[in-house]
Amino acid sequence: MLAVTIAAVTGGIWAGIVTALLSSVALPWIERPASGFEFEQLRDVIASVVFLAIAAVVGLVVGNAAAERRRATEREREARLLAMLSSKLLTGDVPDRVLDEFVALLIDPFGLAMCSVQVVLDGHEMSAIARRDGVELGGPSEILPVLIASVPLGTLTTERPARARSFTRREKELLEAATRQAAVALDRARLDARARLAQLDAETNELRAAMFSSVTHDLRTPLASIKAGVTSLLDVTTVHDAIQQRELLMTILEETDRLNRLVGNILDLARIRAGALIPRRVPTDVQEVTEAVLARMRPQLERVRVDLQIPDELPEIAADPMQLDQVLTNLIENAARHSPPGGAIRIHVSLEGPAVRVRVSDEGPGIPLAQREKVFEPFYRGREEPERPGSGLGLSIARAVVTAHGGRIWVEEAADGGTALVLDLPIEEAAA
Repeated sequence: MLAVTIAAVTGGIWAGIVTALLSSVALPWIERPASGFEFEQLRDVIASVVFLAIAAVVGLVVGNAAAERRRATEREREARLLAMLSSKLLTGDVPDRVLDEFVALLIDPFGLAMCSVQVVLDGHEMSAIARRDGVELGGPSEILPVLIASVPLGTLTTERPARARSFTRREKELLEAATRQAAVALDRARLDARARLAQLDAETNELRAAMFSSVTHDLRTPLASIKAGVTSLLDVTTVHDAIQQRELLMTILEETDRLNRLVGNILDLARIRAGALIPRRVPTDVQEVTEAVLARMRPQLERVRVDLQIPDELPEIAADPMQLDQVLTNLIENAARHSPPGGAIRIHVSLEGPAVRVRVSDEGPGIPLAQREKVFEPFYRGREEPERPGSGLGLSIARAVVTAHGGRIWVEEAADGGTALVLDLPIEEAAA
């Protein structure tokens, strides 16, 4: 019986039955070796028949169990393979990467020497191929169609090494299932690519609309002031004394400077988008640049108090003076715009390890935590006060300049409840 069980487990049902027949014939000889193979007594015949029946049943049961176990093992292996294919392929990658992953994943499970796929997706031909190193080609091969909703996209070609066994029916079915999964992944990748393009178009259109709206508003305001001042000066029916004329001319000058800054910001944004923002770094004194910016902006800062704190022995930094001037101008202008009349703007410069830290804080309403990263996006003005003056370009340009210098800039809450814009600029020029 032990021999029947072992034969059924290792060789299947028929091996168990054959072993049962041989064992039933050998049973009388084992019990009566002296009498050989002769059935001298009825008891021997009955024992052999009973043993044959029991052994046959045991062989059938054990063989079926072994076969079911093997089938379960194969199904589990196939399920793991399909699950792995699904997790690898359905990741949202572009179609080219999906194809590369697909052919590479089929090499080991199917013992392939080569696997290639060619498809045509949205009018574009794509292909991928994977080979096993050091293996000779020329073995059995299979060519399967790649279909999406019964529409042929291309073909999958698999080839085993020379003198390898042919593909079994089960392996062909598994290859077909894997090909169907690849087709689904390709279709999903195609749809994801279309969705990304549609989203990009929508964001681009939204950005263009915001840009046109912002630029139109910001250009029209200073132009209106300039035109009003010039018209008033040219009006022969109106007499202006020297003080009034100076006030009108100062208004024209301030609005012209404002218009020039806006145009400069737009041009800088175009340079940033084109990747042309390259700082020309020289040893730069942050104190001199800061004081020069404050002196130039004195007319704009008349309605607020400025508190400047810079330590004496502050080292020079490797920076582009013009770009650093632009960053500080945008930060101080932003703080002045958000501070109430009579409020204070605090500019603190300190040494923080290998960098110089500049902190510009105001006494304005502050920026909610959820918007502290969005304020660095072009044309973003905040949901609560979308009509606040400003183009929404200053902080985005400031971040681009600071990043180009190897530094960083972020938003914090000021001690008095306002907003603090903090930037770190490295003292030494970092490697490109």
